[in-house]
Amino acid sequence: MLFNSISFAIFLPAVFLLYWFVANKKLEHQNFLLLAASYFFYACWDWRFMFLLIFSTLLDYFTGLKMSDAQNNQQKKCWFWLSIIINLGFLGVFKYFNFLLPLLPKPPLMLAYR
Repeated sequence: MLFNSISFAIFLPAVFLLYWFVANKKLEHQNFLLLAASYFFYACWDWRFMFLLIFSTLLDYFTGLKMSDAQNNQQKKCWFWLSIIINLGFLGVFKYFNFLLPLLPKPPLMLAYR
């Protein structure tokens, strides 16, 4: 689903109406609706990346829980930077892997022994 498609022109007002009128202004319902709508939107683009998106969501959710349970700022910063590094690692691999692949040294050819 692209932003300039008819399906998005139907999807966005439907989510907007559900958010404001059906979710009945309960924060938990509204948050769940936005999460489900986001997953659906990204799945319409390419469902194969849903594992990555769900993993990133769960990583950040549990990192937030660990940060709220942390006893001092040092532990909070540790959890924060761990989440940032992992998410930027995903971005780097998926965005720049094909760009950097030709620059990597090629493994030596393995000649078959006859």
